[in-house]
Amino acid sequence: MKQIYAITIAVLSLCLSLQAQEVKSPDTMQGMKMDAGMDEMMQNMHPHSFIEEIMHHASSGTSAEPNSTAAPMLMTMKGPWMLMFHANAFITDTQQSGPRGTDKFYSTNWFMPMAERRLGPGQLTLRAMFSLEPATISERQYPLLFQQGETAFGKPIADGQHPHDFFMELAALYDVKLGEKTLLSFYAAPIGDPPIGPTAYPHRASASEDPVGSLGHHQEDSTHIASDVVTVGVTHGIARVEVGGFHGREPDEFRWNIDQGKIDSWSTRLTLQPAQNWSGQLSYARLKSPEQLFPSEDQARTTASIMYNRPFHEGNWSNTLVWGRTRSLADDSKENSYLLESLLRFKTRNYAWTRIENAGRSNELVNGANPLPAGFQEGPIGHVAAYTFGYDRDVDVLPHVRTALGAQVTTYGVPEALQPIYGSHPVGVSVFVRLRPFSGKER
Repeated sequence: MKQIYAITIAVLSLCLSLQAQEVKSPDTMQGMKMDAGMDEMMQNMHPHSFIEEIMHHASSGTSAEPNSTAAPMLMTMKGPWMLMFHANAFITDTQQSGPRGTDKFYSTNWFMPMAERRLGPGQLTLRAMFSLEPATISERQYPLLFQQGETAFGKPIADGQHPHDFFMELAALYDVKLGEKTLLSFYAAPIGDPPIGPTAYPHRASASEDPVGSLGHHQEDSTHIASDVVTVGVTHGIARVEVGGFHGREPDEFRWNIDQGKIDSWSTRLTLQPAQNWSGQLSYARLKSPEQLFPSEDQARTTASIMYNRPFHEGNWSNTLVWGRTRSLADDSKENSYLLESLLRFKTRNYAWTRIENAGRSNELVNGANPLPAGFQEGPIGHVAAYTFGYDRDVDVLPHVRTALGAQVTTYGVPEALQPIYGSHPVGVSVFVRLRPFSGKER
């Protein structure tokens, strides 16, 4: 933790030093261009270039979505600062069938205040992200059939998704343009998102109406909350390369505190934005002891993803295709997960979506939520398919808050080895209210 604070202070000190130099030798035209860019960004939430999309910083960590992706938020200017507030909250009731199915009333949510301003030759962004899920999700999990990963009360979570930490991100970002088409970026966060994977599911446009997590979360984007994160990235034209270090252990089951740990893991990511509506990434990471129940096991994680977003009159169509793989460095066992998400907003207030997954599962599911027996060896047991279809509609009860009523249904394809435990055709149904702040006409 001390390392990351020192790096953050060093970056901010450099920024202040550069600002002091600028005061001695001001560049009025550069300042006017930056201020004009801020005003234009407030009026138009669709960046026109990859560099503009990066400097917008409306996604998770340093990840990128297509330039045309809208980011609903509240915005205002206070002196040199542009202040923004993003949020998404669901109040959900889930009912599941089958021997392992359970029912629950809960809320998934996140809140992200952010501030940006010109500082020295570049742009400084301060961003935090919080979640009240430790209070709105009891027993440290909500129902999600076939999900596995992390712990609750010292036992493995099975058929449930853990809540996010109260502190999801505390980060400082600094971007410096080295030329018209080149950007140098720094990211430092005691709690943050390293450069691996696509934009995490809570923040993806294609998943914005789905109140629950994805089955492939722990193969695809579970590092979106990590401690002691440092990232450096260089963007030129349509390409961006990032390298980051972070603490590899996933957050523990105590969700109100800030976890600490030395930088012992690393990742790298290549992102390409070949056109306004397209984005793709390929990333690789080495994680030191990510799982609390298997502390001696290190992992390699590889992900690849493609996103396509298309705005149209009174609507938008966003899509994400993801592959994620974790490989144990102890025994070389592998788990692959595949995801396709598609969200269509039409006639302004209506949303319809699907999430289709094929996720590798391990024999830990057979054990359920019981303590693992002595000498337990985790290994692959098969792939679970999940097919989700949902719809909601904005009813707009509160000013500057998009309020929607919706529902979704998930059916599963169960591997033969798990059918005696789960049944052949379990189903999950969720009904919910969704709340999201917005400015202007953006949704």
